Amino acid sequence: MAETAEDAEDFKPDSDASTSATSKKRNAFSELMAPKPKSAKPESGSTPSYHGTKTKPKEKSWRGNLLPYIQNPESFPKAVIRVTKDTVLIQDQYPKATIHLLLLPRSPKHYDLHPKEAFKDEAFISMMKEEAASAAKLAASELSRKISRFSASDKARNEAMESLASEAEMPPGRDYLSEIRVGTHAHPSMRHLHVHIISRDMHSDCVKHRKHYNSFNTSFFVSLADQPLADGDDRLSTSFQNANLEKDFVCWRCGKEFRKDKFADLKRHLDVEFELWKKE
Repeated sequence: MAETAEDAEDFKPDSDASTSATSKKRNAFSELMAPKPKSAKPESGSTPSYHGTKTKPKEKSWRGNLLPYIQNPESFPKAVIRVTKDTVLIQDQYPKATIHLLLLPRSPKHYDLHPKEAFKDEAFISMMKEEAASAAKLAASELSRKISRFSASDKARNEAMESLASEAEMPPGRDYLSEIRVGTHAHPSMRHLHVHIISRDMHSDCVKHRKHYNSFNTSFFVSLADQPLADGDDRLSTSFQNANLEKDFVCWRCGKEFRKDKFADLKRHLDVEFELWKKE
């Protein structure tokens, strides 16, 4: 199955990584970026080894840039949010919304696999769903911190907090967890397995191309809750997913449609919708 890039922009480690360049030993990132010897052609009838393709395609240098975060998360304190024995949670360096995190598994057995293959492992997908649920709560909390003061749904709760009301007296506030989406792209552009934890708003200067929008707002974005996908699911089809990236745009909030050559109009519309969404 051919890969379709979800994002042409490089995902690069933050500036903290530069300090490791002075180390006498080459770190994981240096090894990753070093020229690689040509691999031998697979034997006829061999099992596909790279995201469902029969031979591994020539890899762009940025495709492997998630690996240092997995292997050496301590080297990226500005990007890494949480490290557990099973996962690393980081901020996406090119966020496509107000909140955009990536959950990276640490298991070498799984992190080099395409999601459709990795999630066939029952224990692994169970662990990832549990870790993602926890990460989504963190994302919701941060989203609340960023937009709660604008939200009509939170007005009474914010006033109660300012008056130092007890928890029992607190009125319910906005459900920020429902504003967080968790899933993977059908054909990830980055080599190593990652789960997106992203707010719905798509309000970001990093949303620059049609595929940036459609990769999160069509079936190209596969909810983690739906994994593993059953055999025959349309979302496993390369042609179906490639077509999703080429579709006209549909506003995630109001459903207004824009022709695919009207990306600038969509961006202006998203700015308006973002302000309305904040005030809900």
